[in-house]
Amino acid sequence: MNAPDSTPTDIDLRVRLGRLQLRNPILVASGTFGYAREMEHLVPLNRLGGILPKTITLAPRAGNVPWRTVETSAGLLNSIGLDNDGIDAFIARHLQYLRELDTAVVVSIAGKSRDEFVELAQRLESAGGADALELNVSCPNVSGGVDFGTDARLCEDVVNAVRSCCQLPILAKLTPNVTNIASIARAAEDGGADAVCCVNTLLGMAVDWRGRRPMLGNVMGGLSGPAIKPVALRCVHQVAQAVGIPVVGIGGIATLDDVMEFLVAGAACVQIGTANYYDPTISGQLVDALPSAMAEIGATSIQDVVGTLKY
Repeated sequence: MNAPDSTPTDIDLRVRLGRLQLRNPILVASGTFGYAREMEHLVPLNRLGGILPKTITLAPRAGNVPWRTVETSAGLLNSIGLDNDGIDAFIARHLQYLRELDTAVVVSIAGKSRDEFVELAQRLESAGGADALELNVSCPNVSGGVDFGTDARLCEDVVNAVRSCCQLPILAKLTPNVTNIASIARAAEDGGADAVCCVNTLLGMAVDWRGRRPMLGNVMGGLSGPAIKPVALRCVHQVAQAVGIPVVGIGGIATLDDVMEFLVAGAACVQIGTANYYDPTISGQLVDALPSAMAEIGATSIQDVVGTLKY
């Protein structure tokens, strides 16, 4: 006889990011989950809190020259360069499938200018199917793309421009490659963001010393995975104390302990990124394990945990 299921059933996992309601705090990060269709046979998509397809740009992008990825001792360096087929192909080939999924779909967009962000937002809102937008103002390996995330004035300006033309909830994805991330987060909040996402990858590089060459074709790329978790936790905690909007935690999250640490540090929910590459089923596992962890500390809702770090 099988042992009775001891998973608590009275735990409220719902999360609200401004105007965006999620069924639970486990999302998958943009760029690590394809367009979701590729993962449907591995992950029960309707169990996830939300899905972020790979970042979309206005025009197609071929991405950076190889090599594009290099493994490190505790993570992954990537320099993909936002390789994608552009907004026209996304709407024609992927949006209908995403529209029919029984979970929140947050579309990640990136522009070279404020006007490009605005056009992308308007077209996606008109097409329907997106529950929210994530503004990728922080990609570290695309020329010009990181400027919006390193300058508070520019960040506020682009968020405000999108907010003014689009009614969808807006998440601003921030870079850790700044001196004071809290000031950038406040600028995003002032611009009208419903939430901020902390963090994108850390700028790094790898070297082939024998060949005396950089290993990435673009020389530098974004470091992700377990190596950046302490930095991401710090950023989440600092930003959560500085803003009044929800914070989404990203960076090296792979275990239930990781999830709970980010929640306690101030994240309202988390995105799973690099871990998807070596265990594509991890997001579903974390959703299943979360209620027991909540019950262990006497919490009955996500709100009982978020930002409860003691000093």
